[in-house]
Amino acid sequence: MSDTKKDSWHDLRAYTTARIAQGRSGVSLPIAANLRFQLDHARARDAVHTAFNIHSFIDSYLAAYPSAAAPLCVASAAESRGQYLQRPDLGRQLPEAQWQQLRQSLKSECGSDIAVVVADGLSSAAVQRHALPLLALLLPAIATQGFSLAPLCIATQARVALGDDIGEAIKAKLLVMLIGERPGLSSPDSLGMYITYAPQRACTDAQRNCISNIRDGGLSYQQACDTGIYLIATAMKKAQTGVSLKDESMLLDSQTATAIPFFKTSA
Repeated sequence: MSDTKKDSWHDLRAYTTARIAQGRSGVSLPIAANLRFQLDHARARDAVHTAFNIHSFIDSYLAAYPSAAAPLCVASAAESRGQYLQRPDLGRQLPEAQWQQLRQSLKSECGSDIAVVVADGLSSAAVQRHALPLLALLLPAIATQGFSLAPLCIATQARVALGDDIGEAIKAKLLVMLIGERPGLSSPDSLGMYITYAPQRACTDAQRNCISNIRDGGLSYQQACDTGIYLIATAMKKAQTGVSLKDESMLLDSQTATAIPFFKTSA
């Protein structure tokens, strides 16, 4: 009869990707667990350092939306990936010349209700994998609400606050930014959606709402879209986002079925 006792944590591994019940070999991790750690660490590093394939993204976007205007491409003041990682402040702003150019290029379309920005952030893998499938749900849902859209903008070497520069240049009433989040060892491709009413350079994190962990194994595209549309519609109605705007979509679901069609995009 074996004296080996089953690890009571082992069954919990079916419910989480967290590193639990890894086992041990003496005082160290077993070889298999150590190799899995190194693989996940490499995937997280690749997510940060691999460049966003803009051309592939634009081709796929225009194939899905042939009547759409070509996306506008901008880059932050960070001149390289290394500088982007070392100087977060540069990733939060456009060079002044580029800001003025963006303002002039969209002069006739300034004042759109909503501007959507797709940004590489800290995980180009997240944007490459999840931005288009999410846009396929989000853009029609925004149109259904009757809001006008500025041309899609693609930003590289971008931090979240770069959207404020872009939104101010476009004079959009509300900004929606899809951006790659800081990768974790179990989630190198997590996408975030940030929503800011009246975007401008003076905005702080307290003035935007965030929908996080959009990925396989996290928040589904449909869930993210439903929550996003609720926040967008409510923000446009109340003229505010951030700490002043709470996600109460689940309360609407439980209180009255009549409120669901206005905010829900699922059948």
